[in-house]
Amino acid sequence: MVDIDELKNELVLANRILASQNVVDAFGHVSARNPNNPKRFFLSRSRSPELVEMSDIMEFDFEGNVTDGRKDPGYHERFIHAGAFEANDEVNAVVHSHALEVLPFSLSSVKLRACIHTASATGADIPVWDISDNFGDTSLLVANVAQGRDLAKTLGKNRVALMRGHGFTAVGRTLGEVLKISIYVPQNAKVQREALALGGDVKYLTPGEIAVRDADGPGGKDLFRAMQYWANKAGCSHMLEYKKK
Repeated sequence: MVDIDELKNELVLANRILASQNVVDAFGHVSARNPNNPKRFFLSRSRSPELVEMSDIMEFDFEGNVTDGRKDPGYHERFIHAGAFEANDEVNAVVHSHALEVLPFSLSSVKLRACIHTASATGADIPVWDISDNFGDTSLLVANVAQGRDLAKTLGKNRVALMRGHGFTAVGRTLGEVLKISIYVPQNAKVQREALALGGDVKYLTPGEIAVRDADGPGGKDLFRAMQYWANKAGCSHMLEYKKK
């Protein structure tokens, strides 16, 4: 059995890192599958990521229902996470972000593609999900099970899906992997836009190059080094010591 307190500590750290890296602000969220009950997942109560603590972490099922008896309000878009976990057993962590850098690619016919090596884990294809295709005029929020499942269908086996006029959803096999993906997706978008603005041809990562880097495992062989850096920037280096307590 996995130590759930250890996982919750890692999830709190993930919230703080994403906030520190400007991937999320007052809005956005990150979740983790419950390894001891794979049909459940952990996600904070409705709170800005920078402020999340272990006591804020709640457990949900794939219908978006609270399963641990808590009465605190959850995020409206918890169905993003529910849909992704339900659709793909390999997904163990999910991030939803409104990063401005990716939004032009969610509106344009120009596809966002991996072009920098640190963003290779985004994969060879980044689809765009448009909520209006199947749900008409909405607030653009993923507010129910059907919408979460529809987003998960577009995501498929990919690591990232853009959401038209909204942001992106990223999934990973581990929290560390989804953090790396989510941090470098906006940076990749910025570099791609700048390269396109030069007016010449842009050379993107090839499927083979992506496969070579993916062979190093979830998040790459230097992930812990990156985690140390991100945790330090977030003022949370001490949280990496949880396993030693």
